[in-house]
Amino acid sequence: MAIPFKRVGRKDPRKVDGVVKFHPQLVTQGQSVDLDKLAYTMKDKSSLSLGDIQSVLTNLVEAMRAALFDGKSVNIRDFGVFSLSATTLGVDKKEDCTMKNIKAVNINFRPSSSVRPNLSSTRADEKIEFLDLDAPKKKKTEGNPDDGGGENPGGNENPSGGGDNGGETPDPAPAA
Repeated sequence: MAIPFKRVGRKDPRKVDGVVKFHPQLVTQGQSVDLDKLAYTMKDKSSLSLGDIQSVLTNLVEAMRAALFDGKSVNIRDFGVFSLSATTLGVDKKEDCTMKNIKAVNINFRPSSSVRPNLSSTRADEKIEFLDLDAPKKKKTEGNPDDGGGENPGGNENPSGGGDNGGETPDPAPAA
């Protein structure tokens, strides 16, 4: 399975006269995966029933919430650490700094190295592939008969300006 992306032009908001540069932006497609779908996927790799897995996942969420709201971080080995942070308003005097200055509470997640995406991995089960959503459109509109499987017969061109492609499938779109 490949992670789809599209090309998006952006200006640097810090520069008034900034030029547009194109960046690949990852695209989420379809419906999100909920606890029920995760449980269904997990039951095929476990001796537990679907109901047992759903119960465990539901209890995990409740226990995590209770721990976070008790001021603790939650470290799930080989997955990552969850913790809380706050968006606040600063004040000049220490005495004026109260809970009223907290405007929002956020949940942070720091993935462990075992789940963090690794673009240079050579293992088949850890390799991340990308799918250029603009490539099929351009092939059809240009009348290119080569369906090429997403590979660029030209070799090492990288018209998106994203730097070295690290040996991954090059972008099939021609430079504009």
